[in-house]
Amino acid sequence: MKVQYGDACLSLQQVYDWTRNFMNGISSLTDSPRPGQAHRVVTPEDTAAVEDIVKENIYVLYIIYILLYLYVIHYFYNIY
Repeated sequence: MKVQYGDACLSLQQVYDWTRNFMNGISSLTDSPRPGQAHRVVTPEDTAAVEDIVKENIYVLYIIYILLYLYVIHYFYNIY
């Protein structure tokens, strides 16, 4: 198989891992969620709470703008 498919061929260890998983009843080909991955849920209650905080203290809005500006600079120009 290595001759036919080259580097795109699965290694023998990967074949053993897949075989073990299928024998144990795991038939999904997608990745399982891992601990530590970000999980974000935005609800209308959360949005309203943030809007209230911003309305109470306009300084928070300036901080948000500054953080957004720094993010854009970092993302597009790799600065900071």
